[in-house]
Amino acid sequence: MTLPTPPRALLLSTYELGRQPFALASPAAWLRRAGWDVDCVDLSKDKLRESAVASADFIAVHLAMHMATRMAGPVIARARQLNTAVRICAYGLYAPLNEAWLRSLGVTDVLGGEFEEDLVALAGARGAGLQTCPPAGLKTRATPVPRLQFIVPDRAGLPPLARYARLLMPDGAEKIVGSTEASRGCKHLCRHCPVVPVYQGQFRVVQPEVVLADVDAQVGAGAQHITFGDPDFFNGPTHAMRIVEAMHAAHPAVTYDVTIKIEHLLNHRDLLPALAATGCSFVTSAVEAVDDRMLARLEKGHTRADFVEAVALCRAAGVTLSPTFVAFHPWLSLEDYCTLLDTVEELDLVDHVAPIQLAIRLLIPNGSRLLELQDVQERLEGFDPVTLTYRWVHPDPRVEALQSEVMRLVGIRLTANRRDVFDEISTLAHARAGMPRPAFARAGAARVPYLSEPWYCCAEPNAEEVTLV
Repeated sequence: MTLPTPPRALLLSTYELGRQPFALASPAAWLRRAGWDVDCVDLSKDKLRESAVASADFIAVHLAMHMATRMAGPVIARARQLNTAVRICAYGLYAPLNEAWLRSLGVTDVLGGEFEEDLVALAGARGAGLQTCPPAGLKTRATPVPRLQFIVPDRAGLPPLARYARLLMPDGAEKIVGSTEASRGCKHLCRHCPVVPVYQGQFRVVQPEVVLADVDAQVGAGAQHITFGDPDFFNGPTHAMRIVEAMHAAHPAVTYDVTIKIEHLLNHRDLLPALAATGCSFVTSAVEAVDDRMLARLEKGHTRADFVEAVALCRAAGVTLSPTFVAFHPWLSLEDYCTLLDTVEELDLVDHVAPIQLAIRLLIPNGSRLLELQDVQERLEGFDPVTLTYRWVHPDPRVEALQSEVMRLVGIRLTANRRDVFDEISTLAHARAGMPRPAFARAGAARVPYLSEPWYCCAEPNAEEVTLV
């Protein structure tokens, strides 16, 4: 007796910041449990065989960030050419924001947050006649984000962790990095954040036993450090600490990093020593600006003074704080940019800041709450379907020129010493502003741990980097 061949699902990721994609491993587990033969392909590491596309019964593409979305465009278009009948789903934060564009490429279904259950339902309803609307019972963006009972991600078929980003240690050693998620969504509504249009202030946890089992499996596969991909690890501080305390008890030599808002670092300052004690190598925090006017415009929930206090608190607790910034925006002056650089240097954070953070330009995608602001509307030049953003040009051409110079400088010095790159940027910026560069005392030669592939979300990708063979 010949057993029936299981249907084939193809899950694709184009780029996820040098991490092995949790958002492929998690739905892969759900689909395999439902009887599907699942092929996971991380296109940042491997080429995609056209035969795999042509033979797929269901294709789903994860869009975690702006760069990943741009890179996915030609892949989706080619997949539709190769398999005209297949149902193609785009899922993740940037899928709902770009729904019209995705459908123009051949995507039939778009999912935002908490997508696993809906992906299984879509895969099961893959037949003809369901090309223009989601199957009955699926949630839409107007309804509450579902609460899922997660299962342990299945990372079978993904590239080994050794092929992904490494943790670079101050002594020159490197650690193999795994990644997981303890929560999704966010309770906050920062104007520029891509989480907000999808989750609308909602926050969902991944059950601790699932997170810890995923960590166990990755440690067994060689992981020496875990990156938690949560938008904010302290949206649920009790949940978060329960997980890292259990992880540290099971794997005391394994370190980790998390992302936490400045206001949460202040509100939960009593937990900072516990982060250090459980192996937290560093905390990424989206500081974005050191100008209170800009922070208010972004509704970040903190001030410049709060940032300065958080730096002191983390330093006292033995936790490395790694700030990220939106360095260039329409309201920036040359003097403002120099103030940002001077603040980083004065707080002795030069080693803590990836140089790309000093070149980042504000992105305004579809769905951004920045579009609610009148002064934003006045500065826009319309939506660009190529970059998938609302374009803006700074009223001061000197700022535009400086941003291009800094981005070019960072691009050719990707592996250079952070202090050397910072010095070049600061010297350049102060010269362009006609301002003397202040002299600040710096600590000795001590460095901080950081990932070999830093966090960022607004590079201009080369779509040809992702190809099919």
